[in-house]
Amino acid sequence: MTKPTIGRVVHYRSHGTPKGEFSPECRAAIITEIDEQLNSEGRIRVGLAVLNPEGLYFSRSCPQDETASRGGTWHWPEKKD
Repeated sequence: MTKPTIGRVVHYRSHGTPKGEFSPECRAAIITEIDEQLNSEGRIRVGLAVLNPEGLYFSRSCPQDETASRGGTWHWPEKKD
């Protein structure tokens, strides 16, 4: 498994809106800090600067989710063929 480091580009899964006006989407993000505390699955949490079309969003202690199914999580970019 690749170790997250400051400056790496990852994907952030947005939450979307409660009433569904906006669905959750993947956004580009840059790792800004490493939180050495592990989440419940034993993965490292990171701080992110998320690049949205509307501006920047900052998230601290963001958990990893390689399934990209939960909002408010990060994952490594998918590999293209």
